[in-house]
Formats: sequence, structure tokens, C-alpha cells
Amino acid sequence: MRLQEFWGQLRDQFGDVRGEAIARDHVFSAFDGRTAVGAIENGVPVRTVWLAICEEFDVPAQAR
Repeated sequence: MRLQEFWGQLRDQFGDVRGEAIARDHVFSAFDGRTAVGAIENGVPVRTVWLAICEEFDVPAQAR
């Protein structure tokens, strides 16, 4: 998954404002207390971050 796809999926699933907030403000225990953006900046694969968001926010399997 590319970063552009990641942002597109976030917008599609959560809307512009909420998707942005989830990525930049929500702290994930899966990333040792980092945000999704922080995890990506620290080298966590984008797909891994997307799947963690899906798990945390109960995104349906067909949207993952």
C-alpha cells in the first residue's frame, strides 16, 4: 500500500476531518504510543498502519 492510497482509504472510510484526526491525533498501543503518522515516519509499513487502524476502529473486512 502506498501512502497516497492510505490517505484515500482513510478519507473514504472516515471522511476528511475524522480520517485526518485518526491519523495525526489518535495514539495506538500497537505502535508503542505513537500516532499512525508517527509510526509511518518511524518506518512502520503503511499497510501495517492501515490494518491497525482497521482493527482499532472495527472497519469491516471488505474495506480493509
